[in-house]
Amino acid sequence: MRVLIVDDEPAARAKLRRLLRAEADVAELLEAPDAPAALALVQAQSAPPDLALLDIEMPGGNGVQLAAALREAGVRSIVFSTAHAEHALQAFELAALDYLLKPYTPERLQAALARVREQHARPAASPGEWWVDGERVRLADVHWISAADNYIELHLPPRSLLERTTLAEALTRPGWSARFLRVHRSHAVNPDRVQRVERLPGGEALLTLHGGQVLRVSRGYRGVLDAFAP
Repeated sequence: MRVLIVDDEPAARAKLRRLLRAEADVAELLEAPDAPAALALVQAQSAPPDLALLDIEMPGGNGVQLAAALREAGVRSIVFSTAHAEHALQAFELAALDYLLKPYTPERLQAALARVREQHARPAASPGEWWVDGERVRLADVHWISAADNYIELHLPPRSLLERTTLAEALTRPGWSARFLRVHRSHAVNPDRVQRVERLPGGEALLTLHGGQVLRVSRGYRGVLDAFAP
């Protein structure tokens, strides 16, 4: 495993370097003191690192913004290591695997690395699939998605699965925007699972799914109604 450490504090980088060198599967460590240096380092590599451990408050760019750029560059796993708890929601919206609050213990880092190894051990999902809570799910089998605080709930009646992300972020993933239509601030639906559309006064509507569930289309999303068969 190739690991990128990004932190403007030399002592913080030294701690991570010492702990990671004790890991048998860490083959290479890369270090940068800020976001611009990290991006330049990644772009100079023949292949992206497997894991990036990022601080958040750094000169030259925010670590959350850096995480998004590293995702685009092909870095598979992101873990934040920071003293700032207030950015946790943004971190998980970027599908970060973990959020280490400084000062953390070696055991806490071990727990984060265990999650990284679990992610890397999964076979890559095929187009139209997604890993949720250790299970490979066919998106076509999901009837609808609902927001649940800092999670989304994927409904595959008679069961459902939770994933820590936001509805807005989930719908930007490859394949998801083509599969699901957002019909309300709190939920999106798989059009293939819609059995009946009932238009209501004021621009709202009710969608009846094949499983009998009824979802409301709010007025702000009435433009999507044409996507459903009459």
